[in-house]
Amino acid sequence: MRILLIEDDHMVGRALVAGLAQDLHATDWVRSVADAEAAWLAPAAGTSPYEAVLVDLGLPDGSGLELIRRARARKLRSIVLVLTARGSIADRIAGLNAGADDYMVKPVDLDELAARLRAIDRREQGRSAEVREFGPLSIDTLAGTVALRGEAVALTAQEFAILCALARRPGAIVSRARIEESLYGWNDSSESNTIEVQIHRLRRKLGAATIQTHRGLGYRLVEPVPP
Repeated sequence: MRILLIEDDHMVGRALVAGLAQDLHATDWVRSVADAEAAWLAPAAGTSPYEAVLVDLGLPDGSGLELIRRARARKLRSIVLVLTARGSIADRIAGLNAGADDYMVKPVDLDELAARLRAIDRREQGRSAEVREFGPLSIDTLAGTVALRGEAVALTAQEFAILCALARRPGAIVSRARIEESLYGWNDSSESNTIEVQIHRLRRKLGAATIQTHRGLGYRLVEPVPP
């Protein structure tokens, strides 16, 4: 999942970025309303929208609550989860009424945050389970496991993240840029051929025809063919 973190506390921000990376999320981190507006409300042309946005309410140059209201007024559909020290019932109600999907009070447990993101994503996608099946291919995004014809397939973290990025839109072409966004935040870098190398390895493990290349467009996940 590609995430925007809006948090002005450096210690909290670093911990959240590191924790989200362990759950295979690519996170961009901004520290002000102004930077959040540029990244979320008015992104550069061709930039894929964030799938989730984590918002601190008390920011140095404005209100996180008002930022959420403006995002919803613009019909932005990102998952919004408030992370704040404000824990009163009135604050929670205000956050949810502004358009947040969930509300967590600091200090935040990283495992609970990851679980809540997955739960919100399931609701958004209309799914009740974390297992996605494509014929004989089964992907358990919660357990981080993959099985092909009932046999476990060992994948690296990057291979699994790429497979999940493709599995979110089964049968559709997913661009290289979209895949990279699911793997890397702004402060991360990758070699120019990283995606191709990981796709090659996935094909060796899942079958050459399971991931199709559409030159100039991207990649597409299809059901594995019989051996």
